[in-house]
Amino acid sequence: MTRRVLVSGASIAGPAVAYWLDRYGFDVTVVERAPAVRGGGYAIDIRGTALGVVERMGLLPRLRDAHVDSQKVSFVDPGGEVIAAIPAQDVVGGTEGVDLEVRRGDLADALVDVIRDRVEFLFGDSVAVLHDDGDRVEVAFDSGRTRTYDLVIGADGLHSSTRAHVFGPEKPFHRYLGCCFAGFTLPGDLGLAHEAFIWNVPGKAAVLNAHEPGTPVHGFLVFVRDEPPFYVLRDPAALRDLVAAEFAGAGWEVPRLVAAMREADDLFFDLVSQIHLPAWSRGRVALVGDAAYAPSFMSGQGSSIALVGAYVLAGELAVRDGHAAAFDAYEKTAREFVETNQALVMGGGSALLPRTREELDARNAALRDPELLPGKQVSAASLSLALPDYGLAE
Repeated sequence: MTRRVLVSGASIAGPAVAYWLDRYGFDVTVVERAPAVRGGGYAIDIRGTALGVVERMGLLPRLRDAHVDSQKVSFVDPGGEVIAAIPAQDVVGGTEGVDLEVRRGDLADALVDVIRDRVEFLFGDSVAVLHDDGDRVEVAFDSGRTRTYDLVIGADGLHSSTRAHVFGPEKPFHRYLGCCFAGFTLPGDLGLAHEAFIWNVPGKAAVLNAHEPGTPVHGFLVFVRDEPPFYVLRDPAALRDLVAAEFAGAGWEVPRLVAAMREADDLFFDLVSQIHLPAWSRGRVALVGDAAYAPSFMSGQGSSIALVGAYVLAGELAVRDGHAAAFDAYEKTAREFVETNQALVMGGGSALLPRTREELDARNAALRDPELLPGKQVSAASLSLALPDYGLAE
């Protein structure tokens, strides 16, 4: 009998798990709060084991065409002088000519396009109530519609409402990493292409990330803050004021970035955080991607582990006898891989955001020796799971 599955979230993990479930013969519905697939956005990396997932989906040629090919990262001092310019892969990991860097929206579009005519999408709606009675899951949506599913998959991000419905409030699972970030676009009139610039003082970073010549540049303002500023998450004016205050008086291109942040209509602000759950499922509901195990944007691995997790979850549901066994196998297969990638940013300092003068000096010294930079650690973590082969339903 065909099993009905609701997937909540249409970013990366949601369409990916929907694709594989559909291939295995499940009847899939995807619900997404936004009115459409969200396009654009900053570049994300697809590397290591995740490359095998997109290759098996037939998406590799399309994503190669969308590759933004960042070639160089330049680190600048507080006054804007270049300290070092190094190959991008020495910082972010990966293998030049093999791994992919694509705009988040390009990946989301590709994932949705391959299932758009096969899977039902409910845009502009979200789950209001979940009731798992042991034999099925009754779902009431914000729109007023009600439906019954055999399984529900939460793929709705770091602040997952599906997780809240099943596991309760986020706080026990939310691990704040002591910093915040604001991301936005600004006009591509700086003469930059295929490169990034990173400015630092202790506990602060400003980033310009340019793709094709003349296209919008992505800006990031990242700063250490001991206590998470929850109060600004629902107050856009206070949020912009907080970020501007953190970077007041800074040199280089930081005033330009702050001005663009104030005016941006695509500003995204969040706490740099991870999600750590004791289990990724309960009853007939499972979580995947950031909803289950967000590694934080500073890991550079969020999309890759979401793609791998989606593949493993769907594959286990296809081959196991019952959802309980499948959910258990999904976690046993993927948890070590996930935790290895989460650990990339658990050491305190980082190439992007040295927190103290000592860390900053050590980072700057490491720029002269690629062996001391995080690239190899990221590459090793991205390859730490051999992709299982589940076969495909006819």
